[in-house]
Amino acid sequence: MSKESLQIHPSDNVLVALRDLDAGSTLTFGDSQLTLKDHIAAKHKLSLQDLEPGDEIIMYGITVGKALENIEAGSALTIENIAHKTTAFGEKSADLDWIKPDISRFKDKTFMGYHRNDGRVGTRNYWVVIPLVFCENRNVGVIKEAFLEELGFAKTNPYKNLVREMADLYKKGNQSAIESLASGPSDSSASSRIFDNIDGIKFLTHQLGCGGTRQDSEALCALLAGYIANPNVAGATILSLGCQNAEAETLFEKLNQFSPNHGKPTLLFVQQNEGTEAQMLTKAIKSTFLELTKVNEQKRKPAQLNHLVMGLECGGSDGFSGISANPAVGYASDLLVTLGGSTVLSEFPELCGVEQELINRCVDDEKAEKFAHLMESYNSRAEAVGSGFDMNPSPGNIKDGLITDAIKSAGAAKKGGTSPVQDVLDYGEFVKNPGLTLLCTPGNDVESTTAMAGAGCNVILFTTGLGTPTGNPVSPVVKISSNTKLATKMPDIIDIDSGGIISGEKSIQDVGEEILEYVIQVASGEKQTKAQQLEQDDFIPWKRGVSL
Repeated sequence: MSKESLQIHPSDNVLVALRDLDAGSTLTFGDSQLTLKDHIAAKHKLSLQDLEPGDEIIMYGITVGKALENIEAGSALTIENIAHKTTAFGEKSADLDWIKPDISRFKDKTFMGYHRNDGRVGTRNYWVVIPLVFCENRNVGVIKEAFLEELGFAKTNPYKNLVREMADLYKKGNQSAIESLASGPSDSSASSRIFDNIDGIKFLTHQLGCGGTRQDSEALCALLAGYIANPNVAGATILSLGCQNAEAETLFEKLNQFSPNHGKPTLLFVQQNEGTEAQMLTKAIKSTFLELTKVNEQKRKPAQLNHLVMGLECGGSDGFSGISANPAVGYASDLLVTLGGSTVLSEFPELCGVEQELINRCVDDEKAEKFAHLMESYNSRAEAVGSGFDMNPSPGNIKDGLITDAIKSAGAAKKGGTSPVQDVLDYGEFVKNPGLTLLCTPGNDVESTTAMAGAGCNVILFTTGLGTPTGNPVSPVVKISSNTKLATKMPDIIDIDSGGIISGEKSIQDVGEEILEYVIQVASGEKQTKAQQLEQDDFIPWKRGVSL
C-alpha cells in the first residue's frame, strides 16, 4: 500500500488520500505523476482524471457518484462538485465463485459458552426484565433499583465523589478551587456478587407497545421474543399492563417460533390482574430471585466456533473505514462462515449501490428477490417523506471523507466479506441458517445493533472511524477503530485498532485473524469489551417508519 494514496480497485478513477496532501505537490501513481490542484485531507478523495459534468465516479470498482462540474485530475472531490449516483440493480445474474480463507489457525479452537436446550450456545448468561408497554417502564426501574445493588451487579457512579467535592467547596464559598479538582473517575468496581455464574440482569425499557400501529406492536413483540430466544439470555421477567396492543400471546407465539425448545423460564406479570402495584412487584421480585438461584447453576462448557452468531456493524464511519476496519471484519466474517458459524450484515440504507453484488451472492433466486424487494420498499418509504438513502451520510461522515451514500455503502458492505448470502431476513426475524445473513434494519447504530441481538447474535463487531460508545444489553459489542489516531485518543471505547492496515504494518488478513481471536476470548468470558466495562446498554426498537 502506498503511504500517500490508495486506488482501491483497478478500475477506480479516484484515489484515497492516506495522509494530508498539499496543493501543488506531486503524487506518484504507478508510472505516472499527478500534480495536486487542491489540498487533500487524509481520508478524502481526489480525481485521477479529468471529469466532465455527468461523468461517473468509480470507487471500489462500482459507481458511487457523478460529477456536477468540470473536475481536473488531481482535484479534491467534494459535496459541491459530485453527487450521489448508483447503477440500477435487477435479477440475480451471476453465480458466486467463492474462495474460502485458510482456517487452519482456528479449526480446532473452541470457546467456553452456556449451552441452551435448543442447541444454541451463549457467550453470556443474562436474565432480562422487559416491559410489553411503556406504561411498565417505571416498574421495571423499581425492580432494577431493588436488584442490582443488593445482588452485586451495580457499579458505583464514578463521578459522585467529584460532585460531592464540588458541593462541599461551594458550601464553603470556595468556588475558585473547583476548576483544580481532578476530573477523572474514581473506582467504580461492583460490589461482591451473590450469583457467580450470572453475568448480569438487564432491564430493557422502550416507548412502544400501545398507541401506535398494530404492526409496530407486533414488531416489538418479535424483537422482545428475539431477546429472550438469544442464547445469551437464560430467562426473562415480563411486565404487562394488560390492555395494550403488544400482547403477551403474540410475544410467546414469536418466541416459540424462533426457539420451539428453548426451555427458558419466562415469568409474566399483568398489572391489571395482580392488584396493587406493590403486590405485583413483590411477586415479580420474589419469583425472579428464585429463578436466578436456578440459573446460577449453569456453567460454561466448551463449544465449537460454529455456535458463534456474529453481528457486523459500523457507526461513526470515516474515509478509512472501508479500507481498514470494514474489510478486516469482512475477513473475520469469512473465517467464521468457513468454520460453520453465522454472521449478520444489516443497515440496508448503507447497502445502497452494492445491491447487485449482494443479489449475485445470494444462494438462490428467492433470497435475491427478497433482498431486492426490501431495499426497494424501504427506499420508496423514505422518498415518500422527502428523503432517501442518498441522505444517509451524517455531517461527521461527510467531514471525514464519506461524501455520498454510495461511497459510504461501498465501504460499509465490506464488513460482509465475500461469502455467499445464505439468508435474507426482515426486521423482527431470527437467524436460522449458518453463513452470512442480510438483516433489514436502519443505518441508525443503536436501532441496528438492537435488531441484531434480537435476531440471535451472541457477539457483535462494530467498526468506527470517528468514535462511538454504542453497546448492547445482551450481546457483547467489540469496537474496532479504522485508524490508530482514534484508538489512541479514545482508548476507553476501542477494543482493537486496525490502523496498521493504513500504515502498511499489517494486512487485512492479519487484523481479521486478530479480530476472531479476540472474539473467542470475549465469547469465553475471558475479556469484557470496552462497551461492557462502561455498561453501555443501548436499546432502541425500530418504530417501522423512516429511519436512515
